[in-house]
Amino acid sequence: MDLLNINRRRFLQGATASLALSTLGAYGMDMPYQGKTWRVALIGTGWYGKSDLFRLIQVAPVEVIALCDVDKNQLDAAAKLVSQRQKSGKTPKLYGDYRKLLAENQLDIVLIGTPDHWHALQAIDAVKAGANVYVQKPISVDVMEGEAMVAAARKYNKVVQVGTQRKSTPHLIEAKKNIVDAGLLGKVSHVEMCCYIHMRANGNPPTQPVPAFLDYEMWTGPAPLRPYDGLPHIRWWRTFKEYGNGIMGDMCIHMFDTVRWMLKLGWPTKISSEGGIYVQKEGKSNISDTQSAVFEYPELNCVWQHRTWGSPNNPAYPWSFTLYGDKGTLWASTMQYDFIPQAKDGEKIHKDVVYEKEKYPEDNTEERIELNAAPATRLHMLDFLAAIEKKSRPVADIEEGHISTASCLLANLSMDLKRPMVYDPQKREVVGDKEATAMLARKYRSPWVHPDPKKV
Repeated sequence: MDLLNINRRRFLQGATASLALSTLGAYGMDMPYQGKTWRVALIGTGWYGKSDLFRLIQVAPVEVIALCDVDKNQLDAAAKLVSQRQKSGKTPKLYGDYRKLLAENQLDIVLIGTPDHWHALQAIDAVKAGANVYVQKPISVDVMEGEAMVAAARKYNKVVQVGTQRKSTPHLIEAKKNIVDAGLLGKVSHVEMCCYIHMRANGNPPTQPVPAFLDYEMWTGPAPLRPYDGLPHIRWWRTFKEYGNGIMGDMCIHMFDTVRWMLKLGWPTKISSEGGIYVQKEGKSNISDTQSAVFEYPELNCVWQHRTWGSPNNPAYPWSFTLYGDKGTLWASTMQYDFIPQAKDGEKIHKDVVYEKEKYPEDNTEERIELNAAPATRLHMLDFLAAIEKKSRPVADIEEGHISTASCLLANLSMDLKRPMVYDPQKREVVGDKEATAMLARKYRSPWVHPDPKKV
């Protein structure tokens, strides 16, 4: 029996998982899998890079050929774990420079789990080297990086899947099929999205010497070089605009991307945002602690709000989206969904996240694993492999990831410039705004060169 059918059988336990498989079949999951062993490398061996790699190892025969990280301690620890997790038991080759990794190995797949400011260069270089790419969200820190990533994927005819795995989350797939697509909401003319999780690191650590095991120059790469004030891993780097896009780029992209998928939305017609550091002024963080944004569509507004202080408006849905239709309302998150019909005699529907702790017992002992996200990421990886086999577009294709990412970046730009943004993806400009257009590509630190979508 081939591997994909084995994994199908695992997922066909429970109505939600079954529906997820049938829905994913539309993306090519019905393609027979021939049992190829995939040659894989991971760039960025931190928390989520390893998590993505382990989910891939769980659902496909892979040989992890190489790992890359600028933190030697993190790299060595990851190598040991990978040797224990992969079937061959082999220890991958280790690199501190991803360019050398790509030059010395022929790879089918490259997973990118580095901080946001590295995604564009590494993804583009990987597809140029002949690999298909799984890149974490947000795909970029500026809009032109994203345009270049899409252009490179198309030019070199490679599959690039973005880690927006909400599109592969079983209970959300069910909500889309049985509630949204079935018309139970009626006409949807308002959407609210939010994150009220207190996840903004905001300390005041002193400047200190760079430890010998960390190549801080390479870690920084094309981004501005901040004074070193401790290991940037996990939350610290995300709290600075130099490396990412704040809560908007980290959390809004997931919810907005899911809403666009559910409602079949493309580029917003207009984006506006307001916010800043209103409460948490005591630390070094330079990302907003309070922000609202409106992504406009014809007869539909998608409204985002985050606060890294205070309480959520609905404690059951602190990071979520809500679709308001004239026939009903859908609350949804990574953990559950609730459909509330407008009619008093209508049937309410509630579903919880699918866990697979018994099917994949290694999930129970993996450090820092997001158990609720593991089934979704496994399905996301299967969809990625099926797209490679069929030479088709995956469910979270790079272009869709770019639209969601760029929209969040434009929201931040709107907040900074204090005016709405109307982006023209054909001309790659903010309509009637030369200042904003000039800010679509930020300056890279020498010797790194910003990718040009016309020249990738």
